[in-house]
Amino acid sequence: MRTLADLMAGPVGPGVVVWIGLRPARRASMLAVPDAMAVAGQGLSGDRHAERGLGGGARQVTLVAEEHLAAVGGFLRREAVAPELVRRNVVVRGANLLALRKRRFRLGAALLEATGECHPCSRMEDALGPGGYNAMRGHGGITARVLESGPVRVGDVLSTDAFGDRSAAQER
Repeated sequence: MRTLADLMAGPVGPGVVVWIGLRPARRASMLAVPDAMAVAGQGLSGDRHAERGLGGGARQVTLVAEEHLAAVGGFLRREAVAPELVRRNVVVRGANLLALRKRRFRLGAALLEATGECHPCSRMEDALGPGGYNAMRGHGGITARVLESGPVRVGDVLSTDAFGDRSAAQER
């Protein structure tokens, strides 16, 4: 019989990066980019947290599952929510990001460590309309810190495998 700890430490299916966004300044619109450099101890180059030296903590990079954007849209009785509205840096398809809790993972060539859940803020009411905050609860994704620098591109794989099984995720 496997313990709960064994199950939680089990494999997490690979995901694919489908969107990358940078916040150049506080309250500025998100800039969608095809790639970004993840910088160890800072975050994504070009994002306000990395550029202003704010990225030294646990919230260097924020990630959300594409599947959760569809769920949030459903709660608001509309199509999937656009990634730039939720102000996360990376949108991933096909991986349960909450299963990465306290784990290291590859995102493209960079090595990250999940540091916690990314809870919604009061700005979700402005961005998504009435009920936006509550629609995001439990669907805000995760925060992570960058342990090893490397480029991250749309189409790259998120993998808990140190070697990153790129071919399996790209066949999706």
